[in-house]
Amino acid sequence: MTDNIKVFTHSSIRIGSRVGNIYLDPFRMEETPHDAAYILITHDHYDHFSPEDIEKVGKSDTVLVVPEKMEAKAQKAALSVGRICTVKPGTYHEFDGLELETVPAYNNVKPFHPKSAEWVGYVLRLDGKRIYVAGDTDMTKENKQVKCDIALVPIGGTYTMNAKKAAELVNTIRPSVAIPTHYGSIVGKREDADVFRENVKEPVRVEIRMEG
Repeated sequence: MTDNIKVFTHSSIRIGSRVGNIYLDPFRMEETPHDAAYILITHDHYDHFSPEDIEKVGKSDTVLVVPEKMEAKAQKAALSVGRICTVKPGTYHEFDGLELETVPAYNNVKPFHPKSAEWVGYVLRLDGKRIYVAGDTDMTKENKQVKCDIALVPIGGTYTMNAKKAAELVNTIRPSVAIPTHYGSIVGKREDADVFRENVKEPVRVEIRMEG
């Protein structure tokens, strides 16, 4: 179910599918494959929106999807892709065959990701599965309602949920598989993945797929 999903450094993700390779928040990419059909950005922080890394994976017909409020900033990556599309939280979209829903991504108390910024996570409808990539978020009333088969959630704490809170979210939405992200480099320790796994309840299966 998850052989097509790679987690690189931090929250940098690639998902292979029948509609092509989908990158989410590419960051510190070691190679330059220029093979992205789609690049989805959750918000405009440097470790999630990196024009340098978009250039490494983008090509002339790549669709770059960004939250509406960062449309102007996204122009920094315009020459690396074919076109730029914008989204707001809590909406459904179809881009050239890729179906997705956006989920609000924000902090409840911490100031780093305000709800007013209208940043997002994504639920991708791919090959009969629903894949939720949460972005930088706490557990919220919106993401507790997400229905998905696979969930990729941040666990590093400080700017997002920590491992225990992320496990609580996963235990609430009950995907088949949960994959931790957003730890091991800029924030969060490698051991956070073990804490996450220990706190996720069956029948959810945890897969540790962090590479860099």
